[in-house]
Amino acid sequence: MALATALATAALASLPGCTGTQAAPESTFVLLDGSKQTTADLKGKVTLVNFWATSCVTCVAEMPQIISTYNKYQSKGYETVAVAMRYDPPSYVVNFSQTRQLPFKVAIDNTGAIAKAWGDVQLTPTTFIVDKRGRIVKRYVGQPDFAELDRLIAQLLEQKA
Repeated sequence: MALATALATAALASLPGCTGTQAAPESTFVLLDGSKQTTADLKGKVTLVNFWATSCVTCVAEMPQIISTYNKYQSKGYETVAVAMRYDPPSYVVNFSQTRQLPFKVAIDNTGAIAKAWGDVQLTPTTFIVDKRGRIVKRYVGQPDFAELDRLIAQLLEQKA
């Protein structure tokens, strides 16, 4: 597993724009309710994986658009996983999630292993779009262009798994 994670990290680092056929790294997301979701569980869905922090002004500002995008597409096979960074206090993440009524999955990366596996993510927000086959097709560092993101999600939802 460590070798697979190292290979995924190296491959992501070599693809600055992350466009194409890069497989999403094997990860286990521990959700706020204590349940677990793996990257493999997301296959067959178009998934947005967003690395964020409650202390990140841009992350907080973009969250209403991430919610809107999720609400627009979730019934069509779209999923969102918001991964809070390891330095974000869990109580802050829980409070943010509850007060903002986040409708999607929220995970806490308390060891930093998920961020490391996804290309050693350190800047927030960093957002990945994963297609139905489990391949990363786009990476955004900073707030995405939501009009472009909307078009990409619509296009990916039309593709077969």
